[in-house]
Amino acid sequence: MGVDTIIQTIANALVLGSVYAMVAVGLAIAFGVMQMANFSHGELFMAGSYVVFVLYTLLGMPFLLAVILAFPIVAMIGLAFERLIFRPTRGNVLAGFMASAGAGFILQVLVGQQWGVGLMRTIQTPFPGGAEVLGASISYQRLLIFPATVIMVTGLWYFLTRVKAGKALRACAQDPEAAVLQGISLNKMTGLAMLLSGGFAGVGGALMAPIIPVTPYMGHTYAVTAFVIVIVGGMASIEGAVIAAFILGFIHTIVATLYDSVTATMVGVLFMAIVLILKPTGLMGRVKV
Repeated sequence: MGVDTIIQTIANALVLGSVYAMVAVGLAIAFGVMQMANFSHGELFMAGSYVVFVLYTLLGMPFLLAVILAFPIVAMIGLAFERLIFRPTRGNVLAGFMASAGAGFILQVLVGQQWGVGLMRTIQTPFPGGAEVLGASISYQRLLIFPATVIMVTGLWYFLTRVKAGKALRACAQDPEAAVLQGISLNKMTGLAMLLSGGFAGVGGALMAPIIPVTPYMGHTYAVTAFVIVIVGGMASIEGAVIAAFILGFIHTIVATLYDSVTATMVGVLFMAIVLILKPTGLMGRVKV
């Protein structure tokens, strides 16, 4: 493997890990507060891509502005899911699973009816060309994703550790009953969690829109991977989700480069199994007593 191939592989791994982190962090936030898995999370990722398709491709809005607007737009979809699905089914994991999966299918159908089921929307990249690094070519569009993820995750860390609402969100994730006894509204915190969850998934989909085909079913693969990442990192652990995202990003990219994507998926699942055997709570998970 030459130097150019190594550089290219590292760059691709950083991009893939960044996208995984963006999607998985949102899923970890929602699970941490609600203690329920959102099986429509992939559709929030898909919604972010369609926001860019509508605002950037159809309406001619600047790409970066469309990406920024994807956060509040998809965040509101996440909030709607919380109000209509997760709040009424709180405490009933099976009902929450079935309702969220159904909501995902409904969102797929709505998008498919509006913009076509079998049509793959190709969004022209706003940043053509790329940078040459030691013989490896890295497109400017992909270069944008890693710093965007760093900014988003850093902003989330600041919010959770320095802002009162963020501290309340962490308190609900660590011990909901104790948080309620301290006067924290669980309803407000679950709504805030789904706002952030939807926003992160939406921005992830928005950034990937010019790179991958945009279809109503594009979020499935990323949602499955996000669940694996959250399990490996530790349920409800944002730090674990970020670490696991980049580890799996590197594993998948390196193995896919040397062999193929199917083998890469198998190795990723094997890595998850090994982590859970050695540490059942995940890399950063804690045992609740």
